[in-house]
Amino acid sequence: MKEFSPKMPWDINMNVYETEEELLQGLRRNEKMACTCMLKRFAKRFYLLARRLVNNDAEAEEVLQESFIQACSHIVSFEGKSSLYTWLYRIVTNAALMKRRRHTLETLPLIAEKDGENIDYTMTLIDEGNNPEENILHAEVRSAIREALKQLPDTLREAFILRHIEDLSTKEAAARLGIAESALKVRLHRARHILQTLLAIYQ
Repeated sequence: MKEFSPKMPWDINMNVYETEEELLQGLRRNEKMACTCMLKRFAKRFYLLARRLVNNDAEAEEVLQESFIQACSHIVSFEGKSSLYTWLYRIVTNAALMKRRRHTLETLPLIAEKDGENIDYTMTLIDEGNNPEENILHAEVRSAIREALKQLPDTLREAFILRHIEDLSTKEAAARLGIAESALKVRLHRARHILQTLLAIYQ
């Protein structure tokens, strides 16, 4: 991981805002110096947070930039019920998780109904993380995929589960369903198209 060094002037006087309250007042007056001071004060810690969540240096910097722009432009929504750090932490975390939704991860447990029973399958999509922020995202995506699978017609859902979740070959899946391989491919194409539409926000 590279050293974080945002391209902006750091030769500013941090003593302009000696306390958090003075910094907040400057932010509420839309003082550019206040936004710069806030970034300098918190940037490195939040860059590490974003980097841990998106696992990419460039995207972590994008998350940081987007988060601080949002914070400066929506400072009126900060009610002071928590510290400024806690408020910024939520903004950075949400921005990073939104970016993570657009990426392919590793293993995702799925529950699908088969022969009247709930079967726990595994789809190679999302890698379970070891921190609470990632687990929130994974739970959300799991739920979305389960709901999307439920919306598939039975014939398409069965074909998709056999081929992409149970990982049968095209020949094996077609034989299991008692259809030709060409018919299976048509069903898979339709299933993927529907799922891509339903899960577009996570791509």
